[in-house]
Amino acid sequence: MPRYHSPLTQVLIISGVCFLCPGMFNALNGLGGAGQLDPRTTSDANTSLYLAFAVCSILGGGLVNVAGVRYTTAAACLAYALYTGSYIYYNNTGYGAFTIAAGAVLGIGAGILWTAQGVIMVSYPSENEKGKFIALFFVIFNMGGLLGGVLPFAINYSRSGALTDSVYVLFVILECAGSVVALLLVPPTSVVRNDGSHATIRQSSSARQETLEVVKLFRNRWMLLLLPMSFSSNFFYGYCFSAYNGALFTLRTRGFNNLLYWSASILSSFALYLLLDYSRWTRRGRGVFSVAAIFITSNAVWACTLVVQLRYTRGGELTDYPGGQIDFLDHGRAAGPIALYFFMGMVDSWYQNICYWVIGTLTCDAFITARYIGFFKGVQSAGAAVAWQLVARNVPFMNQLVANWVLLLVSLPTMAYVVMHIEERALDDRLMYLSPRVNKSYVTDDSFVGLSGAAKRTPLGSII
Repeated sequence: MPRYHSPLTQVLIISGVCFLCPGMFNALNGLGGAGQLDPRTTSDANTSLYLAFAVCSILGGGLVNVAGVRYTTAAACLAYALYTGSYIYYNNTGYGAFTIAAGAVLGIGAGILWTAQGVIMVSYPSENEKGKFIALFFVIFNMGGLLGGVLPFAINYSRSGALTDSVYVLFVILECAGSVVALLLVPPTSVVRNDGSHATIRQSSSARQETLEVVKLFRNRWMLLLLPMSFSSNFFYGYCFSAYNGALFTLRTRGFNNLLYWSASILSSFALYLLLDYSRWTRRGRGVFSVAAIFITSNAVWACTLVVQLRYTRGGELTDYPGGQIDFLDHGRAAGPIALYFFMGMVDSWYQNICYWVIGTLTCDAFITARYIGFFKGVQSAGAAVAWQLVARNVPFMNQLVANWVLLLVSLPTMAYVVMHIEERALDDRLMYLSPRVNKSYVTDDSFVGLSGAAKRTPLGSII
């Protein structure tokens, strides 16, 4: 059994939390319109969600550093239950204002939860285990989407229409359970790796210091280079979940597709971990190969999606796709589009994994990681807000596809540039063997060879 204060135990706990909360949220979104016949309310709710998410994520790093991961995460989980519960009200009244407001509340909670999650997943493991821990998280997290696909598929197998209240109630119960599980988390200063090193070398931070450090992120070379990657990393969900799965397939088939989508994410996370932690290659070599693999597979998936998209311009029961909506029992028509959705899940997982891995190469300190992850999730959520607004405004499906493909082509070169400057070991990882009580004010900043021609003496707190 792993130690309670070990990185493995803490990653397992936060994985369970995300299995129960964001995992259920992904399952609902994956159905297209959160299981509703009219996706407009869900699209507007997602827009308000991601706008609030964007702001709170950027500030979330400072909040998590000041208030800790335990209680902030537990409180954030309740926002997921509120959002899901709002659909019970919508089912019975037809008024979407509460759901849209609940989306904004969820954006606040999600910004905090995902910042805390990123800190635990990326900064707690040692350098040679980052790929494994990222994969472990995404395997468990995506099982939430898998379970969330099984439930509506089974319940709605013999019926059509919107999801029943019983499905939403079940999801609310699971999300409340996630809040309880979050109380098992321990502070980063208490986490000790198997080699004796610590997850952070600082005991606490102040609101004033965190405000200053967040402002500095907007002048940080590496964060600016990763802006396209961050913006595009959740942008495609609007198209995949609504314009593809929600538009082309019957309700029960959307649930079946969710099973395949999240199964692909689980399998591909494990496959990528084998590459990212392959010790015979340099860290830079692993990164370059991973980015190249994503370039090839992502472009192949979008090319195949273009072939399908050329066959329809509208979705739902009035779709002009040849033969109407696709049901999974119609094997001849369903095989190709369903298989493509499986590969969308694979590419999604690879992209998310490599995003976190790249950020994890910048630092091993939990406090700095909180700011980096907060910035990443903030920009990511801004992109998602734009994507869901495209869905809400009924932007033609083809235009949405083109926007996604262009963003991918813009993001990969800058991501590759950062990967090309990775060194074998993050700068602050060398201090983690010291007790967190030791005041080590200055270190050598040689984390990236491209930062300067020669190593320089820099306060650790300013390396962000």
